[in-house]
Amino acid sequence: MLWVLDLDGVVWLAGQAIPGAADAITRLRAGNHRVVFVTNNSTPTVADYVARLARAGIGVEAEELATSAQAAATLVAEGERVAFVGGPGIREALEARRAEVVPMTDQPDTVVVGRSLELDFGLLSEAAGAIRNGARFVATNTDATFPTPKGPEPGAGALVAYLQVGSGRSPAVAGKPEAAMADLVRQRYGPPDMVVGDRAETDGAFASRIGAPFALVLSGVTSRRDLPVVPEPAVTADDLAGAVGVVLDQPTGG
Repeated sequence: MLWVLDLDGVVWLAGQAIPGAADAITRLRAGNHRVVFVTNNSTPTVADYVARLARAGIGVEAEELATSAQAAATLVAEGERVAFVGGPGIREALEARRAEVVPMTDQPDTVVVGRSLELDFGLLSEAAGAIRNGARFVATNTDATFPTPKGPEPGAGALVAYLQVGSGRSPAVAGKPEAAMADLVRQRYGPPDMVVGDRAETDGAFASRIGAPFALVLSGVTSRRDLPVVPEPAVTADDLAGAVGVVLDQPTGG
């Protein structure tokens, strides 16, 4: 089986490993299951993700990671002039695409927007102006919140909504559950057999789009008091270890 795992809310919360997640991944790999990680968090670079996963006790190759920054970059042409709001993961993905990264004031063809931990009103104002003046508006994702041990924080969707109101334009969205991410995952890894995430409106809808069962874990944004959710998951568990246990321990027909 090919397992597609979200990171935030499934493997960790703001970089703090969720108990049992590393052991669950080890169990999957020991059973010859393929595991890849697909995240809507566009902020870190791929090397950052590899290092963070290693600190969480999970070894991973760069090719086993797909990010919403990479999905957004697939919507940009080689040589296209692109400005962005967000973290270094966006710049890395755009440069890998061989786009020309330019300042927001340099008449970009496209403005890519993701989650940023440093809010700069001047940059946001310039981004809104560039979009109003005809630059294409691309969002890495529109997740309203981002899970942390202290509770949800504003996600990329909050910045996207700000610029949508400020520019009067709606974005093309790249990350889960949209087609750009689904295409990226299919091209890299083939059709998944299970999608695990903590958010029905993104991870669950992504599973539906890509034609895989959805396992909802309650270790991130979604809690038990939020149930039921749509789309209805095939599996609901407290965490990744629980979801893996439900799937692997269920009796087979015969």
